[in-house]
Amino acid sequence: MLAVIYKVQCRRRGDVVEPYLKLDMKTIHVAAASVNQIPLDWEGNLSRILKVIEEARGLGVSMLCLPELALTGYGCEDAFMMPNTVERAEQMLGAVKAASEGMVIAVGLPWRHHHTMFNVAAVLANGELLGLVGKQHLAGDGLHYEPRWFSEWPRNEVVVTTCLGQEVLLGDLMFEVGGIRFGFEICEDAWSADRPGSALSAYGLDFVLNPSASHFAFGKQRLRERFVNEGARAYGCAYIYANLLGNESGRVVFDGGPMISNAGDLVSYGDRFSFKDHTLITANVDVEVNRTKQVATASRRVEVSDHVGLVQSYWELPADHKAPSPHVDRPEWSKEEEFAHAIGLALFDYMRKSYSRGFVVSLSGGADSSAVSCLVKIALDLALSELGENGVRERLQYMQLSESSADWMKALLVCVYQASKHSGDATEQSAEELAKYLGAEYQIWEIADLVEGYTSMVSKGLGRELTWETDDVPLQNIQARVRAPGIWMLANVRSALLLATSNRSEAAVGYATMDGDTCGGLSPVAGIDKAFLREWLVWLETVGSERIQQVPALNYVNNLQPTAELRPADHGQTDEGDLMPYPVLDAIERAAIRDKRAPQDVLTLMGDRFDQYEHEQLKQWVIKFFRLWSRNQWKRERYAPSFHVDDENLDPKTWCRFPILSGGFQKELSELQ
Repeated sequence: MLAVIYKVQCRRRGDVVEPYLKLDMKTIHVAAASVNQIPLDWEGNLSRILKVIEEARGLGVSMLCLPELALTGYGCEDAFMMPNTVERAEQMLGAVKAASEGMVIAVGLPWRHHHTMFNVAAVLANGELLGLVGKQHLAGDGLHYEPRWFSEWPRNEVVVTTCLGQEVLLGDLMFEVGGIRFGFEICEDAWSADRPGSALSAYGLDFVLNPSASHFAFGKQRLRERFVNEGARAYGCAYIYANLLGNESGRVVFDGGPMISNAGDLVSYGDRFSFKDHTLITANVDVEVNRTKQVATASRRVEVSDHVGLVQSYWELPADHKAPSPHVDRPEWSKEEEFAHAIGLALFDYMRKSYSRGFVVSLSGGADSSAVSCLVKIALDLALSELGENGVRERLQYMQLSESSADWMKALLVCVYQASKHSGDATEQSAEELAKYLGAEYQIWEIADLVEGYTSMVSKGLGRELTWETDDVPLQNIQARVRAPGIWMLANVRSALLLATSNRSEAAVGYATMDGDTCGGLSPVAGIDKAFLREWLVWLETVGSERIQQVPALNYVNNLQPTAELRPADHGQTDEGDLMPYPVLDAIERAAIRDKRAPQDVLTLMGDRFDQYEHEQLKQWVIKFFRLWSRNQWKRERYAPSFHVDDENLDPKTWCRFPILSGGFQKELSELQ
């Protein structure tokens, strides 16, 4: 049994304490994991965690850091408030405790104390529970709602709680196991200016463990690496960072990417966007070298008394005399690669976790639906390259996949070109060539009679003929809406997921038909702007990457001017003609919505950036944007769930809130005019 001592007071002067370490070199084999969990999936979550522990034990790991809230899943939302959630988490923790023989394990879970919920990391060592560390800084911005469910744990506060039938400390804790000292920064703690590790380092740290649930966003991994390395450098220790993985609960994508840094140098990193259930990285850390560096640092703040929440165990971590892990360089990913891998993983996880039997896309031959179709292909290709055929079969065992994986795209994706009398030969060819190249099932439906039927019915009811001169928008919208019932029916028949194809630029100004092109159970590209989407399609056609194959068939799409094809051909309809150039639209959106600037400020910025346009033209575009933005919030509220990829997301459920009814900036726009 472990002798667990809770140090809540300083040692008395004169006490003699024997040092635990007497070796010149003692390397500790540590590990960080990423795990693909599902909220409230008690058996599945536990099984995946136990497999990580089993693999770590096989590698001789002494200390393992698992992600934040890994037992329950991060995305439980209001289910965190259910007593059953904490009870189940405690039961799972008991199983992890039993599996912790021979190593230290940190794992995240929710915990109740004094009728208050806290986000904690449990520390287990050699079959014993040592304590629960409370998260001190909660993420409450953007897609995070942690303060809705949890309370911040106050700095330097320590209490006793009962967990797994024993009394343990809960709060701002520091641990010493066999003379090895370590503390915690739980996800947001490390993003704060007041990082807990700074205070803990004054007591002498060997390791900082960071169990995280850090969602993907473009370029975010560089920021994570900075605070991991900086924490390790400033604290003079090793820093172990673990993160969740995959599309856990629907909208949020976790990219994994665990890291271990030693004294400011990255010494190990893990795969991002892995399709595996977990990834595991390890490193050897020479604690005596780091301690010597701490001794030699004259500017280091020192506390000579013990930390108020020090928990000691006399069980000694397994150690060896292996050389410490050297510095490694983490490869950088382009934005195009990140987008492909993030959405590919998100689609695959969404399909298998919802038990959907593939996808259905209304393929118009344009950029948005083509991108969505390509992303389905990318999802399958990446899954096959990493998991192999047997691995994909195992994850999609509810489906009856054919013997050859070459036929799987036809089973997983159906593309339907729905032609109206205003559809052109170019878009039909674009759709057909792409669907064939991707290996999808391809169908062509004629909708002209359906459109004519609805138009005649409404004309008869009104007692007049509908014309393009007087009824432009209704005549456009009926074509988009007529496409919805049939494609929904096809998805229902196949038990497949209908993918909507609207992008973020269209969502910003309402350039989409509700119950038309917005139809679907999932909207994969609604979080990305049209300008980037078009650039990405060119990249996918001509460049690709080591793991993302080029799609030459996109040549047809990329040579077309984006158009809804809802007006007669002689009207020369284009998206940018209806709105404004997409680069201008996206720049106005970023300034107005992301940066929260007023119309006059936006106009000034646009004048500096787009000097090729007349001032009056830019002013009209700014006015148009603010008016369309304000009147179309109801549409954004009704969009199918989308994936979060950056801080420019317009999804009102995860990032950007705006009133459905408002004054619409009328005063500001009148002053602008």
